[in-house]
Amino acid sequence: MLELRDVHVSYGRIAAVQGLTLDVREGELVGLIGHNGAGKSTTVHAICGVLTPSRGEIAFEGKSIRGKRPDDILRRGISLVPEGRRIFARLTVGENLRIGTSARRDRAEAAADVRAMTERFEVLGRYFDRPAGLLSGGEQQQLAIARALLSKPRLLILDEPTLGLAPLIVNQVFELLQGLNREGTTMLLIEQNAARTIDVADRFYVLRAGGRIDFEGTSEAARDAEEFQANYLGFS
Repeated sequence: MLELRDVHVSYGRIAAVQGLTLDVREGELVGLIGHNGAGKSTTVHAICGVLTPSRGEIAFEGKSIRGKRPDDILRRGISLVPEGRRIFARLTVGENLRIGTSARRDRAEAAADVRAMTERFEVLGRYFDRPAGLLSGGEQQQLAIARALLSKPRLLILDEPTLGLAPLIVNQVFELLQGLNREGTTMLLIEQNAARTIDVADRFYVLRAGGRIDFEGTSEAARDAEEFQANYLGFS
C-alpha cells in the first residue's frame, strides 16, 4: 500500500533521513521506532507532503505521491494523527470532528459517521458541544484519532500518539489501535515506546540517528536479537 524507496530528506545541509526504504501492506500495523532526532517525524512529513524528499520515491497504492500537496495526499486516502494531537482547543468537540470530514463529498453519510464516532468514543458525545480544550490529554487523543478516521482513510498514520500520556492512558491508546487494526484499518505507527509498539505491530522498523534503518523485523525477531534488546529495550 505504501512504499518508500531510498528516500533522502534534508534541512538545508543537514541530512535528516538518508536512504530510507520501508513498506506498509494492506491490513498491517507497521511500527517505526527510534530515539529522539532519528528522523521519525521527518519521515511522516515527507509521506504527508509537508516536506519533499531530495531523492527517492514515495508511492501509495502504486502511484507516486512524492511532492504532492498535503490536501491531495489526504484525498488519496492517507490521514495523519499528528504529534501533539493538534486539536482546535477553542472549537467544540463537534466542530473538530466535522473538520475531519472536510475532504468528503458525501455530506449526509459524513454527518452519520460523526454521530457514530460519538457513540464509539463516548466522551466525545458527552462533550460534543463544549470546547475541545476541556478534554484531558487522553480524551484529546481520542478526538484526534476520531477526526482522522472521519476522512475514511485507506492508511492511518499516527505520530507519537502516546507522547506525554499517563501509563494507564497509554495502555488504552494501544488497545484502541489494536482494535482498529483488527477491524481492517491499515496503520503506520510512529513511536518512541519501543516495547509496546513491538507488541502490537505486525512488523516494525528502527531508525537510528541520521535517518537510516537500523533494524527491521517482527516481534519474534526482536526477542532473538540481543543487540536490539540492549539498544532499544534496555536489556543486556
